[in-house]
Amino acid sequence: MVAEKYDGLLSRFLKYVKTETRSNPASTTVPSDPKETAFLNELAAELTQIGLENVHINEQSSYLMATIPSNIDYAVPTIGLIAHVDTADFNAHNVNPQIIEDYDGHSAIKLGDGEYQLTPDAFPSLKKYAGDTLITTDGTTLLGADDKSGVAEIVTMADYLMKHPEIKHGQIKIGLGPDEEIGTGADHFDVADFGADFAYTVDGGPLGELEYETFNAAQAEIEIKGNDVHTGVAKGTMVNAIQVAIDLHDSLPTHERAERTDGRQGFFHLYKFDGTVDHASMVYLIRDHDKQTFAERKHLLERIVAGLNDELGEERVTMKLYDQYYNLKDALKDHMDVVEIAKQAMENLGIKPDIYPVRGGTDGSTISYMGLPTPNLFAGGENMHSRFEYVSLQTMEKALDTLLEINKLNVEQDNNK
Repeated sequence: MVAEKYDGLLSRFLKYVKTETRSNPASTTVPSDPKETAFLNELAAELTQIGLENVHINEQSSYLMATIPSNIDYAVPTIGLIAHVDTADFNAHNVNPQIIEDYDGHSAIKLGDGEYQLTPDAFPSLKKYAGDTLITTDGTTLLGADDKSGVAEIVTMADYLMKHPEIKHGQIKIGLGPDEEIGTGADHFDVADFGADFAYTVDGGPLGELEYETFNAAQAEIEIKGNDVHTGVAKGTMVNAIQVAIDLHDSLPTHERAERTDGRQGFFHLYKFDGTVDHASMVYLIRDHDKQTFAERKHLLERIVAGLNDELGEERVTMKLYDQYYNLKDALKDHMDVVEIAKQAMENLGIKPDIYPVRGGTDGSTISYMGLPTPNLFAGGENMHSRFEYVSLQTMEKALDTLLEINKLNVEQDNNK
């Protein structure tokens, strides 16, 4: 039965990553790209074929939702398992995964026929995977383990439970959603329709990751109106929008940039810039774990914009500043039992939980603030969002084991009360 437990995991994953589902940040639709809708419909058919109940795509959020019905005669909390189907802002067309069986832990892995390769010198994490089966890219695309590894693990777990009614479980809810990578996927999540008491996003990285503290996040979109005149008569007349943008950027703390920070240090990250003398635009990501410091960062940017306009004598710099998500820890502080169940499940399986403040966010951040406690579990991916992305099949199997062990603890703990 142990081998059977993982039946379909690899084949599902390979099928899923070959299906293009890159989200579109310029879109205003939900989902942001029709390819996501098509994939969600394919998954709906698969879940229906497996035997899940109430399989539907929620009109409010475009999440695919489904139910594994309880097979016990007493009440236990309903677990929710969530993953996202979209991939990040990197080439995702014609994903062609490679399989390296029994990796030796030290050799270079050539990615396709091109110039790129994975080496332990550049990517020391490879050394952890001696003896594992690795799935990599061919060097021309990302892989999509973020988060199709999570999708494959959840669907394979559902298939296994439906085929083995002797494994006792309560009601389990599945939610597979779009647009996580563009930060809007969970904005319309329907907690009531989902119907879980607590949940986990299966969207983390390497073995043992258990995440319940994230950044607070905001985005600033800045437009600068210049005045382009001939350079020969520029004095007192020209307003160089590029130079104003440079002045704005130089007014921010130079040591508080993404590439110069780690751990709990927040930052301002100039994410996009485009400019001419006549007009410039900038997009900043603002991140901090601490709520007060997060607010101070936003206020600093507002003061810099106001100061530039004062200096220019008119409003030439405009900014749209909005929050994106908040620190998951603040929403989970009264629900740490959900974290403890996951931690205990991993320890029961001989997996050391890797708990640290995430320098990013998950859909669980947004969903937890909607009232559904949702920490994040490992799904296996390494070097995500890049041509160097890879995942260990054995780590994916352990992620599936963790989901089953969480269910086991949920049933046993509640039955023993």
